[in-house]
Amino acid sequence: MKPLVLVAHGSRDPRAARSTWALTRAVGAARTGSAVAAAFLDFAGPRLPAALAEVAQPAVTVVPLLLTAAYHGRVDVPGEVAKAPAGTGVALAEVLGPVAGPAADAGALDLVVRALRRRLGEALDGAPQPDGVVLLAAGTRVVPALATVDLVAAALGAALGVPCRPGYASGSGPAVTEAVASLRAEGAGRIAAAAYFLAPGLLYDRVAGQAREAGAVAVAPPLDDAPEIVELVLLRADRAVARAA
Repeated sequence: MKPLVLVAHGSRDPRAARSTWALTRAVGAARTGSAVAAAFLDFAGPRLPAALAEVAQPAVTVVPLLLTAAYHGRVDVPGEVAKAPAGTGVALAEVLGPVAGPAADAGALDLVVRALRRRLGEALDGAPQPDGVVLLAAGTRVVPALATVDLVAAALGAALGVPCRPGYASGSGPAVTEAVASLRAEGAGRIAAAAYFLAPGLLYDRVAGQAREAGAVAVAPPLDDAPEIVELVLLRADRAVARAA
């Protein structure tokens, strides 16, 4: 089986790298017989070209550990793949986040929603269910990426049977306080926060703090190595291999 290289953005926060390595180990445990390595675009190592050289195989599958197809997924990862050692054939997978639009990626969307529900359930820890949910996200000005978060928020709300609104740390989308205010205007009194983040870091801490200050009864941790995310990584990898074939 082709080896897998999982590439994360990277962060100055060491918790992010630990999360990436935990997910890498979980994927390796699920895909026995296939080497699974981690790489980073910035702040941590190894970088993607070095990881591809270390794998030293003629065919490798690269899976971006990104939840939207913003700049890093559209530009940075392909640019780093282009630096692969000569003779290395790379099958580049789609980002993990589901595709918004007419050809919505139902399989990926289902796995993401299940992972979000798992983490939110852990945060609630048996407490009464919320009647409104804020989906915390990093933020971007890239319209298709915002559409992905909207898609996930709508699907999560439908699965929970409550309204769900995205709240962003940055970019052009609504802030967390705006999302909470919108839910309260719709009559929600017990609001919880789900986290559309793979790993902890500065932006997650920022929006988690804002959610708590706004009165959230529970704030979910990042998705990390949730079993559904492991399954999603393998789904993306298998589809990339199929396309390359």
